[in-house]
Amino acid sequence: MAMFLCCSSTTLVPLSSKSNSLFRHISSSGSITANTQSTSFHSRVSFQSSRASRINKIRCQAQNSLDSTVYKGIYGPWSVDSNDIREVILYRSGLVTAAATFVIGGSTAFLPDDFLLTNVLKQNLDVLYALGAGGLGLSLFLIHIYVTEIKRTLQALWALGVLGSVAAYLRLAQPVGESLPQYVVDHSMAVWFIGPLFAALTGLVFKEGLCYGKLEAGILTFIIPSVLLGHLTGLMDDGLKFSLLGTWMVLFGIFAARKFTQPIKDDIGDKSVFIFNALPEKEKKDLLEKLGQADLMQDMD
Repeated sequence: MAMFLCCSSTTLVPLSSKSNSLFRHISSSGSITANTQSTSFHSRVSFQSSRASRINKIRCQAQNSLDSTVYKGIYGPWSVDSNDIREVILYRSGLVTAAATFVIGGSTAFLPDDFLLTNVLKQNLDVLYALGAGGLGLSLFLIHIYVTEIKRTLQALWALGVLGSVAAYLRLAQPVGESLPQYVVDHSMAVWFIGPLFAALTGLVFKEGLCYGKLEAGILTFIIPSVLLGHLTGLMDDGLKFSLLGTWMVLFGIFAARKFTQPIKDDIGDKSVFIFNALPEKEKKDLLEKLGQADLMQDMD
């Protein structure tokens, strides 16, 4: 939007033939008349203004050349820039980190207890949990959601889950010499401490499933709370919990991997909405009036 307004407001100021003639008219001795000085001064100002306008236009064209595709948004055209690409890559990297650490950590439930890899992984479950929580937090910080209140709610749930996880680790798991994930497995009531973190994850996959129609994301929306609530209440037997956990691991891996098959613009959404929301109230009103006038002119045409 910013680049669009910049380019649309750029105009060239042409020099009249009379001004050019006066501008070039200089006596052989280097002296000029008072009238010629005044006219020449205005001509130079006009020339410099024209030159500055051309430079601004070139700059706008150079900026737009970062991405030749211009998308039509609700509040005006927009394009993908380098900052957008960086944010989307970081957003997807956070999801990959969360998925990878969850799959690696969760695999201990299916590996033999006397397997060397199982012992190594169990000794590092807290590290995997911390990395996964950090990756999820990064994604929630960069996620594009039109309704700011929803985004802030997911971030608040993540923060509450992190605080609960730290408290559970320091006050419950560490004193008995267990990792936090293992303590939660052994003591179902500990789900209350980590629950908000996974509620934030559920909200993220729900958003992805709703926006892009991803089947794996839609299924995860039901599996994640089902596993946690089933473990918390004790109403779910171990066989069903293991089955749902395995499904969770597979679908989470597919979900994260498929993010890199989407176009960058998908994770940006309608950029014009976010630009509009960032404007001061007066500028929002002015823009809405201009858009209304433009729509009216199109209807008349």
